[in-house]
Amino acid sequence: MSRTYFVRTFGCQMNEHDSERIAGLLEAEGMVAAASADEADVVVLNTCTIRENADNRLYGNLGHLKRLKDAKPGMQIAVGGCMAQKDQGLIQQRAPYVDVVFGTHNVANAAGLLRRAELEGPVMEILQESNEFPSALPARRDLPYSAWVTIQIGCNNTCAFCIVPSVRGKEISRPIDEIVAEVAQLAADGTTEVTLLGQNVNSYGRDITKRRPLFAELLREVGSVDGIRRVRYTSPHPKDLRPETIEAMAAVPAVCPHLHYPLQSGSDSILKAMHRGYTAERYLRQLADARSAMPDLAVTTDIIVGFPGETDDDFERTLEVAAAAEFDSAYTFIFSPRPGTEAAAFTDRFVPAEVTAERFERLRVVVERSALKKHTERIGRVEEVLVEGPSRKDDTTLTGRTRQNKLVHFGAGAGVLPAGSYATVEVTGAAPHFLKGELVEVLARPKHRVRIPVASL
Repeated sequence: MSRTYFVRTFGCQMNEHDSERIAGLLEAEGMVAAASADEADVVVLNTCTIRENADNRLYGNLGHLKRLKDAKPGMQIAVGGCMAQKDQGLIQQRAPYVDVVFGTHNVANAAGLLRRAELEGPVMEILQESNEFPSALPARRDLPYSAWVTIQIGCNNTCAFCIVPSVRGKEISRPIDEIVAEVAQLAADGTTEVTLLGQNVNSYGRDITKRRPLFAELLREVGSVDGIRRVRYTSPHPKDLRPETIEAMAAVPAVCPHLHYPLQSGSDSILKAMHRGYTAERYLRQLADARSAMPDLAVTTDIIVGFPGETDDDFERTLEVAAAAEFDSAYTFIFSPRPGTEAAAFTDRFVPAEVTAERFERLRVVVERSALKKHTERIGRVEEVLVEGPSRKDDTTLTGRTRQNKLVHFGAGAGVLPAGSYATVEVTGAAPHFLKGELVEVLARPKHRVRIPVASL
């Protein structure tokens, strides 16, 4: 009987893509996916280290897995990803029952390390760099109609709050022809939506040409691949957003009118302390240029509350910029000091927890007000939707995403549309975080059935 595996993912899309590759490697070893960790012979935790609660979640999960392993001799536990790259031997010190620890640069070795552990006992392998892209490995993709495509690994920025450069390494870009070839193969296999992945996609290709980024050129090339209906990308950096990228987004029909545009703070002094490389004025000017080129553009963002040294006046600037930007939605975070980052050493400037909590709530009100406004303006419109499946609460309701990446819950009438279908939906209602609608017309159905997804947290 084949061994079973379960991969649990913490964190960003880069980690999700790595987890698809880990699953593909395990299936190449003859393993079969399990529906949960409780049913698996091998459990892999692919970790994140962006915020402090990531540590708590990892060790909480490991505590549960220890109980499973005590009751199931032969079960193996592996920890990979960014926290493994950062903490290395600390993981097995705190959880000696973990069989394998591997980092961000040796995903390709995951299956081999598990084999080694069976023979030798607990093993750890952390590499400091790698030129290997995850897309070179076999994959068990969650969704056959939608795929991640890595265009770049690493990051050359020095944001004071971010540990990513130290766990992911320097920027390395894949050649355009390799990326386009992968997208073409995905399209041939039935994929209709791709998301281009990099830590800073706006600087893609700068290490190839030594002169200028190539991201706009890449968008045009990928957007012209036959069979690809939607092209998305993440994550960009405002300091590297160039006019030619906006021009490409506006000119290429397949590129979706959605820009994730991380603000982080509206205060110039805080942005400077963060080493973000732009001012609030420049941020808003570039945003206005993007909306001028794409009037139907949806804009989402990231904002950190309580960065060390943030005063009441600094936070007021953030509220002002957030209100002026009228974001469609925002990922808002309370500052969490990460060991190894510059900001973690600013202990004398930490903002009291009760102050950050009050500011966080005020920011939430501003963001949700603009999100509801943006969504209400879409009532009565007919939107193209990529169906993701039935609603968790009501199997007569389907959910899907518009080209602007807005979540839509809509009635499907008597017919049932499988995930991966395209349809038009009339928007009939709005809330801050989603739209409501009714099915108008089915445009296309998927070529393949959806597989059970790898778990993601």
